Amino acid sequence: MRIAIVLNTSWNIYNFRKGLALSLLENGHEVIAIAPEDKYSNYLVEMGCEFYPVKMQNKGSNPIRDLGYMRQLYRIYKKSNPDVVLQFTIKPNIYGTLAAYPLGKLVVNNVCGLGTVFLHDNFTTKVAQMLYRFSFRFPKRVFFQNEDDRSLFVERKLIRSKTTDLVPGSGIPLDKFSPVEFKRNGEFSFLMIARLLYDKGICEYVEAARICKQAGLKAKFQVLGAIDTDQNLGISEVQLKEWTNEGVIEYLGTTDDVPAVIAQADAVVLPSYREGTPRALLEAASMAKPIITTDIAGCRQTVDHGYNGFLCEVKNSQDLAQKMQEMYHLENDVLEKMGLASREKVENEFDEQIVIQKYLDILKSYEILQRRNTRKVNLHKLDISAV
Repeated sequence: MRIAIVLNTSWNIYNFRKGLALSLLENGHEVIAIAPEDKYSNYLVEMGCEFYPVKMQNKGSNPIRDLGYMRQLYRIYKKSNPDVVLQFTIKPNIYGTLAAYPLGKLVVNNVCGLGTVFLHDNFTTKVAQMLYRFSFRFPKRVFFQNEDDRSLFVERKLIRSKTTDLVPGSGIPLDKFSPVEFKRNGEFSFLMIARLLYDKGICEYVEAARICKQAGLKAKFQVLGAIDTDQNLGISEVQLKEWTNEGVIEYLGTTDDVPAVIAQADAVVLPSYREGTPRALLEAASMAKPIITTDIAGCRQTVDHGYNGFLCEVKNSQDLAQKMQEMYHLENDVLEKMGLASREKVENEFDEQIVIQKYLDILKSYEILQRRNTRKVNLHKLDISAV
């Protein structure tokens, strides 16, 4: 079959869906990658994918541009002629579904997270829900990455429950993010991996770092991730510079080798306000690092409190600081056991192969249906010819 994978960046396909794409290719399918063009687009072609570039506005909701994006997808779907369309993230899920439906394409969506729009109750939220409610009548299956998000969609009647299923995030390639030998840093190192958005809890992390330093902790508080100032959702470069000049945090910028940075940390922290299933935490857990994160949708499923890390209250820098101090004071053997428990949890619950198998099962059921329909048509032709 010809299978399209549609996402908001080529980088996203290559980094988070590479395993799925390779598995589809290995199973004899043709894979069509559809996303805005960037330096990772060529990597997808080298893997064996066909690539179709598309222009889209990742942030905000401009009706004219969004309709233009939908028309682009319609033309690409018509030209590339996929049998199945696998879509991820908000705009591909909504506008890709509306583009695929009139062409009779089988659609499978993945709600990777609700984004900032569901954190507020305003006009934008109402419009987003209306679009979801309309477009989500058409997919064969919609995967959610945590039960909270699925329940919210069902309760608000944005989707029929029978259309939904769960997957453990994007899954983790266990061989790529493998455990590192335990070695506690002389200066304990906390690491936050996230885009520098307010909703990721960056301000709470900085304030918690201040509290920890005032309490006498000899620790580093590092941040790895891209600056994102779109629509005032992210912190400014000026603010970031103030924090680094103050010495409260160390900004590491961005990197293509995230495992190397995780390997140097003692613990990974993400005080986010809401997630699908945070990839950064799964990567850290897979590398046998203990985790501190918020007790909210998406994040809580990555941590068994006291087993492989700690959960803290959302938007509460005092509680976050308390959990960070608690981890700082753990004995080495306890800290090591927490990290090993993280790896065990990922192996049991978040292996990439679990996610891939979900998609393969969907495709297999569709192939069986196609064969049955073809057989019925052929039998019908025989009946007619016999008359």
